[in-house]
Amino acid sequence: MQVLISGKGVELTDAIKNYITKKISSLDKFYDKIIRADVVVCLETNHHQKGKIFVADCKLEVPGQDLFASKNEVTLYKAIDKVRDYLEGELKKHKVLSREKEKKARREVRKSKEYQTEIY
Repeated sequence: MQVLISGKGVELTDAIKNYITKKISSLDKFYDKIIRADVVVCLETNHHQKGKIFVADCKLEVPGQDLFASKNEVTLYKAIDKVRDYLEGELKKHKVLSREKEKKARREVRKSKEYQTEIY
């Protein structure tokens, strides 16, 4: 899986890049057909009552559809953890749905074949 990381208003240090790569790459064990992950981290300061809010967005490209998650948190690391946890659940759901579609397609193929029994 390819992990692309970008930041807006946040300096991307090696520690942050390594943390994001480690967390997002760990999603491979739940669904191994992930093509690419686009991660964007940014700092929003327009929450004047709450102070600085970090936002982590991640878009996973998987066969069939793209999965997207966006989480806000007080610290950047918590936001990244929440995105990873949310995407873990979404990947599990996607895996179950894709397996069900495959089973349904196989069932349809079996039904379309004509099994004729000859009685002698």
